[in-house]
Amino acid sequence: MCWRGLLLRWPSIPEAIAFSIIAGVDPKVGLYASFSIAVIIAFTGGRPGMISAATAATAVLMVTLVKEYGLEYLLAATVLAGLLQIGAGLLKLGRFMRYVSKSVMTGFVNALAILIFMAQLPELNPANAGVTWLTYALVAVGLAIIYLFPRITTAVPSPLVTIVLLTLVVLVMGWDVRTVGDMGALPDTLPVFLIPDIPLTFETLVIIFPYSAAVAVVGLLESLMTQNIVDDLTDTRSNRNQECIGQGIANTATGFIGGMAGCAMIGQSIINVKSGGRGRLSAFTAGAVLLVLVVGLGDHVARIPMPALVAIMIMVSIGTFSWSSIKALRVHPRSSSIVMIATVVTVVYTHNLAIGVLVGVLLSGIFFAGKIAQLFRISSSLSADGRERTYLLEGQLFYGSVEDFADAFDFREALDRVIIDVSCAHIWDISSVQALDMAILKFRRDGAEVEVVGMNSATETLVDKLAIHDKPGAMDRLMGH
Repeated sequence: MCWRGLLLRWPSIPEAIAFSIIAGVDPKVGLYASFSIAVIIAFTGGRPGMISAATAATAVLMVTLVKEYGLEYLLAATVLAGLLQIGAGLLKLGRFMRYVSKSVMTGFVNALAILIFMAQLPELNPANAGVTWLTYALVAVGLAIIYLFPRITTAVPSPLVTIVLLTLVVLVMGWDVRTVGDMGALPDTLPVFLIPDIPLTFETLVIIFPYSAAVAVVGLLESLMTQNIVDDLTDTRSNRNQECIGQGIANTATGFIGGMAGCAMIGQSIINVKSGGRGRLSAFTAGAVLLVLVVGLGDHVARIPMPALVAIMIMVSIGTFSWSSIKALRVHPRSSSIVMIATVVTVVYTHNLAIGVLVGVLLSGIFFAGKIAQLFRISSSLSADGRERTYLLEGQLFYGSVEDFADAFDFREALDRVIIDVSCAHIWDISSVQALDMAILKFRRDGAEVEVVGMNSATETLVDKLAIHDKPGAMDRLMGH
């Protein structure tokens, strides 16, 4: 457990500092948040073994708020975001994750892997101070250790070995490379309880609510997506609504100790699970170890060379990316591949997981509606005397199939009676009811008697509630009177 906690928190220190810098606040704001959220979620979350902390996804949403109103408003927005997440959990909104398709999930994972890799590029940019050929050499050595050391033994995590060995080599040789300390000062005291110093007015609520709502949605989305991935990795099922509540409690409490909002971290969670961390103690240890490292061992942590952490995060990105999804592009349905690629491209382009997932879900819905619409068909038969025609509907009648429904009728045919048989179909929405109304009224306009038969109870309830063909004035509406 100790090894796992160290493994998880060494890379998290520069990440938390970087997220603080993104949001425009002191590094301790991100570090305190990473400690607080990880520890609290260990007790309140719905997915044991999942690691939560300060993240870039929530940090980028706070930039404008901090710039215009300052840190105190960020803390208040964090508290409110947590309360909104608690409300989402109590309302059981976690169930909507079932509508996120596997293609979106795969795109989400691949996009995160790419973003994790891209986040390391500044540390490899020769234009930045302290980045030399030695940086690249140390990163290469770090990657080699991470890849090859498990062939010797798996008793000690290879990323931890990388950190220790590269730190010792750099210190002994006296090489000038960027270290964790170069990213910002580490806190040297424990966090304390504080109440955000803001006016308790309606105007304040108007200012922070849009930011809080955005953070709450993005945080829950990333957390629930990560939760699904961890569920798949562990072949277990967890409580989505409890995770919403747990994330809310963690963020609310974090705002009161001077920390920024956060959510689940897919990279750290995958490391934890693959290292054997399946229980709540692993998340608690991760948070507790972070606090010990930054407060009690801050001077030593500051000496860790950044190339060691860059090597670890590159391997995390490689391990996170679903390489099988590339081969699957040739065999999966085209619509699934398009959804996956669109999710990846949107997330990488916008750096906003919520937008990318929304695009993926919308495309999935459109493609699904198109497939269901193709399953709808209408056949007809004429009676022996040629005066009665029966139309048999099969499939799902909804907004995507109403055009085919309307085109199937021949209103110029002289008939005494028309039967519309929906015993093999289901009517779903107002577009379907309106199309049915129009067909009935057109036949009646030409003097035919129309009867709809075979409605199931749900269809009958919807038609009775929304249809107008049997209501007074229906024919006048058809004629435009």
